[in-house]
Amino acid sequence: MTTISAPPPRTTRYAVAPGALPLLGHAVPLARRPQQFLTELPKYGDLVEVRLGRRPAVMVCHPELIRRVLLEPRTFDKGGPLFDKAEELVGSGLFAATWEPHRRQRRMMQPGFHRARMPGYAAVMQEEIAALLDGWTDGRECDIRHEMHTVTLRIAARTMFTNPVSSHAAAEVQECMPIINRGVYKRMVAPTALLEKLPTRENREFALAHERMRQVVDETIGQYRSAGIDHGDLMSILIGTVDEESGQGLSEEEIHKQVMTLLAGGMETTANAICSTLHLISEHPEVERRLNEELDEVLAGRPATFEDIPRLDYLYRVLYETLRIRPPVWLLTRMTTSDTELGGHPIPRDTIVLLSPYLLHHNPELFAEPETFDPDRWLPERVDDITEAAMQPFIMGNRKCIGDKFALTEAILVIATILARWSLQMIPGAKREPLPEATLGPGPLPMRLSRRAAAGGAAAPTAERATGCPNQGGQP
Repeated sequence: MTTISAPPPRTTRYAVAPGALPLLGHAVPLARRPQQFLTELPKYGDLVEVRLGRRPAVMVCHPELIRRVLLEPRTFDKGGPLFDKAEELVGSGLFAATWEPHRRQRRMMQPGFHRARMPGYAAVMQEEIAALLDGWTDGRECDIRHEMHTVTLRIAARTMFTNPVSSHAAAEVQECMPIINRGVYKRMVAPTALLEKLPTRENREFALAHERMRQVVDETIGQYRSAGIDHGDLMSILIGTVDEESGQGLSEEEIHKQVMTLLAGGMETTANAICSTLHLISEHPEVERRLNEELDEVLAGRPATFEDIPRLDYLYRVLYETLRIRPPVWLLTRMTTSDTELGGHPIPRDTIVLLSPYLLHHNPELFAEPETFDPDRWLPERVDDITEAAMQPFIMGNRKCIGDKFALTEAILVIATILARWSLQMIPGAKREPLPEATLGPGPLPMRLSRRAAAGGAAAPTAERATGCPNQGGQP
């Protein structure tokens, strides 16, 4: 993909976002209408000061200034309210670790996400997708968000552990993660930490969900260690990996943090990306028609395999456009480690720096008609007009998502296998109340399942369990 870079602004516009309240700052719009609030900020400046309670933070709006922040991780290090609160869930694992620990952890975990492992992971994905669809019936009404969280949880668990986690552990993770994600976001934008200490129902639920997650993960690690078998999966890699520079392995606490990080990231963000894609497809009949034509030609009603992925060009564009319009990772924070500058404007040490892929992806100066769902904007002949730093679903630089290929493979296999045999439509009048969370998704998705005909008019076959490992194929 060839892209061009937008020149940095000649004169950086620095502004203060209006509407801050005493003590509360911008907590109200960040809690009630965060995406709308973010997309309004670029009209004020390239760097816009917002208030997180009484504490100032700088939102970076220009893509080339964002590029600099992401490519200078020692100066703009992990930190700020998002990572402070995320650390409550995953500790200083790969997601929340600062520069030096992150460098070591990423080096040790990278083998688990090598390209050569993707066909094996895809085989696990096929089995779990088939298991999910085995329970679907024509005319059934269900919450697709629940269904997608179930399957991504099972996939995350099975790629972490060779044997599927117990039904108890799976149920615990599935129930706890949405509570924790909502709690992390609310704590991030809260004007004072005192609010999270109040004995409210939400705070009690968050504390209980956090403790239940810790117990489940610790129990699973203990059971896995006691077996003493190298299964060649992610847990075996975490236990057996040795840092090439220090000659040391991961400690027990570090393994716990990485398991929490991978389970949380592998389940929530991918599930939300899949849900958003299915929802947007259902709202755009022409996109659904073109996608059905491609799926019928490539799959003819059978489940998708790893080797099919390079042939699903239109599906990839649909998914990538979804990642633009609804990026699961929609808000990030950094902390400056020294006095620095951005676009000539001084940024003191210990300044909170905010980055938002959602803000970038919805900026009309970067994307024509940004609110329009247009998969064809990712055709090769059109993508040259898109600034490289403007599209950040997986973040650039050394913090780029370690599982981006894994997530794209999983999402394509899930969406392709479902839509090759099923049509999903929103239930008219169904109540939906999306809530601001640490990751962005469409919220509850009450949809009706309708079995569709495969290519040639024959009824699509029921789900067949995938066996064995598919042949090597291209990567998304």
